[in-house]
Amino acid sequence: MDQTVDNRRTMAATASPSISEREKNAIIGGVLLSMLLAALDQTIVAPALPTIARALGHAEYLPWIVTGYLLTATAMAPLYGKISDVYGRRPVIYAAILIFVLGSLVSALAPNMLVLVIGRAIQGAGGGGLFALTQTVIGDLVPPRERARYAAWISGTWAVASVAGPLLGGVFAEHLHWSLIFWINLPIGFLAMAIINNPLKKLPIAAKHHRIDGLGAVLLVVATALLFLALNWGGSTYPWFSPEILGLMACSAVFWALFALRLSRASEPLISLEVLGNRIVLAGTSSMFLLQAANIGASVYLPVYLQSVVGLSVSESGIAMLGLLLGTVAGATFSGRMIPRFYHYKRIAMVGVTLAIACIGVLSAIAGRASLLEVEILTTLIGLGSGTTFPVSTVSVQNAVDRAHLGVATGVLTFLRSLGGALGVAMLGAVALGFGLPLAAEGSQAHVELTSALPFVMIFLTAGITLVLALIALALMPEKPLRGKDEPAAPVLAE
Repeated sequence: MDQTVDNRRTMAATASPSISEREKNAIIGGVLLSMLLAALDQTIVAPALPTIARALGHAEYLPWIVTGYLLTATAMAPLYGKISDVYGRRPVIYAAILIFVLGSLVSALAPNMLVLVIGRAIQGAGGGGLFALTQTVIGDLVPPRERARYAAWISGTWAVASVAGPLLGGVFAEHLHWSLIFWINLPIGFLAMAIINNPLKKLPIAAKHHRIDGLGAVLLVVATALLFLALNWGGSTYPWFSPEILGLMACSAVFWALFALRLSRASEPLISLEVLGNRIVLAGTSSMFLLQAANIGASVYLPVYLQSVVGLSVSESGIAMLGLLLGTVAGATFSGRMIPRFYHYKRIAMVGVTLAIACIGVLSAIAGRASLLEVEILTTLIGLGSGTTFPVSTVSVQNAVDRAHLGVATGVLTFLRSLGGALGVAMLGAVALGFGLPLAAEGSQAHVELTSALPFVMIFLTAGITLVLALIALALMPEKPLRGKDEPAAPVLAE
């Protein structure tokens, strides 16, 4: 009897939801709006940090306003995928928005720095879910063959956040009040909930009788938090080989080992071993991890290069970064539109990453004498080439699993994408310090006087090598034909 019920649930899960085009667009607009909330709060705070320090004091804890958010957002992303597979997308995305809004409220009312850091950590706990659930919900609504074009919408959302965040943060802090950075999230969050409320009810619950592995969730969060702290503090707050960093790394390794043991022994692990063993999921998430390590790491040190070698001011270097940003959006848009037209769609990303590797190689070769125009052309092409990977990796991973595991697979992809960015900043920071780049703090945009461009040559070379590894991961990823609207879902083990 139970098997019959499970079969019926699985059939219902794999059936296309009876949602009109208007309702589908409303849902996608609502979840993108909620994703914009989470993305904005990664960029809107930085310009207001000096003002916040003057208002609340304890400036030594300012980095935690950023770190607290990123830590919880990264750690929580894979949990939301599993939870939404079990309980449905609507209640889980509502919970993520409400947690984010609660964190915004705590941050806006914070009387001191400690409360603000706690509020930011709560925000991150909701924001991590919004990143993963946006892509999961789009995966529910749109078949893989058509899904890639929506990746451009996601890239556009990030682009808006990257440009609007610093502008809004600066205006609020300088001309109004720094707390508006957080108050603005409340009406936007409730608007997103109102937009998706009714149509999201029609999405079926994908999983059958499942439960959440609480112990596995705790082990994953602790292991991720310890690793993130080690990557964030290494080379800046503490030397890389200090007892503090080595201790964090060792503790993280222990918890990762315990998490792996739990995955192998739990009756229903937090992340299905079938999903992790899928070659498409493994290669696709690995390529995204490596790509983000190169992209985010290089983008953190590119403004320092523009200021110290090319000779731009802080504001001018920020404007010069638009080439990389807009190139990435253009690459994702192009890739998303081309994927449905190509049988061997993986080649789009492979050509794109190859272009990015060639351009970052040229940039490293001419770093000491490059003009602003040359840097702009090369960084735009790097963004264009790298951007093609985002739709290919996302669609490939989601196409490789059935709907019952869509949330888990997307959560793992989001998690590794965030962790890759943190690793890239830490890795290139170690390279920068090793070759004599005297930064006051990791990722600082303070003007640096250098007699040689060697640190940046090595930074760009390291990022290029990382992109080569991402290209290898893409080459090893099996290519499965994308499903259309009326085709059945893939089994869990697509390959």
